[in-house]
Amino acid sequence: MMSAGSGYRLTIVGSSHGPEVGVSISGVPAGTVVALDLIQAHLDRRRPVGRRLATKRQEEDRLVVDSGIVAGIADGRDIRMHVANEDIQRGPYDRLRDTPRPGHADFPARVRYGPDVDLSGGGIFSGRMTVGLVIAGAIASQMLQRRGVDISSFTRSVGGILATVGADLSIGEIRRRRDMNEVGCPDPEAAARMEEAIAMARKDGDSVGGTIETRIVGCPIGLGEPFFDSIESTVARLAFSVPAVKGIEFGSGFRAGEMRGSAHNDPFAWEGDRVVTRTNNAGGILGGLATGMPIVFRVVVKPTSSIARPQQTVNLVTHRTQELVVTGRHDPCIVPRAVVVLESVAACAVADLAISGGFLP
Repeated sequence: MMSAGSGYRLTIVGSSHGPEVGVSISGVPAGTVVALDLIQAHLDRRRPVGRRLATKRQEEDRLVVDSGIVAGIADGRDIRMHVANEDIQRGPYDRLRDTPRPGHADFPARVRYGPDVDLSGGGIFSGRMTVGLVIAGAIASQMLQRRGVDISSFTRSVGGILATVGADLSIGEIRRRRDMNEVGCPDPEAAARMEEAIAMARKDGDSVGGTIETRIVGCPIGLGEPFFDSIESTVARLAFSVPAVKGIEFGSGFRAGEMRGSAHNDPFAWEGDRVVTRTNNAGGILGGLATGMPIVFRVVVKPTSSIARPQQTVNLVTHRTQELVVTGRHDPCIVPRAVVVLESVAACAVADLAISGGFLP
């Protein structure tokens, strides 16, 4: 299924090497102001062009509005937007039709959809499909910011190099520092080491993974639902739709398994006339609902599957094993370009819960 959400529902359209990739969105009220230049700015953050350490695929990713917005105002219809796929090279993928690439969806996709499934550039399984998420997230972010909700994602680690980013650092300052380097990390010393690690992986014909952290401030207390539509459930579903995301944690996350309850529980306190917690191991969520504290989650992004080193695969026609070398244009690390994608995922999730719960009109 290529759709998600109820109050703010999005459907991803297109394919990596088809004519276009984009999204259809329902749930944006008529009269909502939509700044197209801000959507384009989000798309530009995702583009590889100008990135020394990214793929050499040259896509302009210029936003095209198909329906739902007139003169910058939502008209109540479904909003459909796309960008064209212009820099397409099918040759390297056609040569791999019968030899599934390790780490990719090639093998199960061929079994599921048949030998004629279009896997050029990864097809519908490609990271290129996240263009639609970024468009939808940019619109959701605009709606949320008008209600005081702000979201920022950043690179927390690459190849085991961990950034130091204090819990008290404001969203605005995180954004400012993050945007000063190519890897999207607010810690300049760690960012320099991350860049070196990515460059070394590329030199070795290999790739490297990492983690992305997202912080959300300003969510109204009580936002969310228990169980299936909890904040965690809603965010996680969208986060795992991003190719290469292999794990997620909220607050103290997996470290909670090493803690006692007396250490993990966040003590309540008064801050003026506002209830806060002295720590935030819960990541701003209790019982699936927002507590008013910053919502914090992190995802793990696997190393890029397409690498230039020889790998073993099988030939689905001859039934023999063979050596495979993947050619083409690929990122040695997906993490930096995925930062805006996870930020978009968070915005879509919060907007969906806010509209469904009556927090947004």
